[in-house]
Amino acid sequence: MGLTALVIVVVLIVMILSNAIRVLREYERGVIFRLGRMVGVRGPGLILLIPILDRMVKISLRTVVMDVPPQDVITRDNVSVKVNAVLYFRVMDPARSVIEVENYLFATSQLSQTTLRSVVGQAELDDLLAEREKINVDLQAIIDRQTDPWGIKVIAVEVKDVDLPIEMKRAMARQAEAERERRAKIIAAEGEYQASEKLSQAAGIISRYPVAIQLRYLQTLNEVAAENNSTTIFPVPIDLFEPFKKMVEGLGKSSPGPPAEPGA
Repeated sequence: MGLTALVIVVVLIVMILSNAIRVLREYERGVIFRLGRMVGVRGPGLILLIPILDRMVKISLRTVVMDVPPQDVITRDNVSVKVNAVLYFRVMDPARSVIEVENYLFATSQLSQTTLRSVVGQAELDDLLAEREKINVDLQAIIDRQTDPWGIKVIAVEVKDVDLPIEMKRAMARQAEAERERRAKIIAAEGEYQASEKLSQAAGIISRYPVAIQLRYLQTLNEVAAENNSTTIFPVPIDLFEPFKKMVEGLGKSSPGPPAEPGA
């Protein structure tokens, strides 16, 4: 009987010590409640609790990465999209994270979902696709302001994916194709405009130096003559023979006339 009582006492002592001695890691803190009243935040290291009277709630101070589930949202321009995000936050005040809210993880998750729907619903589709950084900043500011009473600091919020309906994807593809065609036509028009300017300048030079057109004709004849597989009829302007005509006329004027007949 005495041995049994000793074993029972030893077991009770071990159970009491196991409940009274706690070890917290560097990133953990313990919120201590004594008879229902908070008496402080302790840790890290060895923590001694009063058995039966004390109860400890362990809180992690590490950054929590929370995935916000996809949310069905109608944007400001009446486009139905599905958006999800990722939330980065950490507990800054362990006491308030336990006292002010029942479950800070669940509460932060629900708050991030409702805020995501609200912010995206106030933006247009083009802003959602092109100015995602601004939307991230707005989400971070709103969620951080509402979780501050819980002792939680929101570090960042990032919108991950924006899932568009099939009809909208097709419409955007047609819009992108039309935009590319518009740019191609503008580039072609600018090329034609520059070419016309160069031709206008060349015409001005040729008008001041008529002999330039003759040199151009001769260069074109040389290029055409290099092609042996075709027959080309090239009109030769009469102006090309003008120098030869003047030379013949000059020779005619300088030659002596026929001798006069005797007795005339």
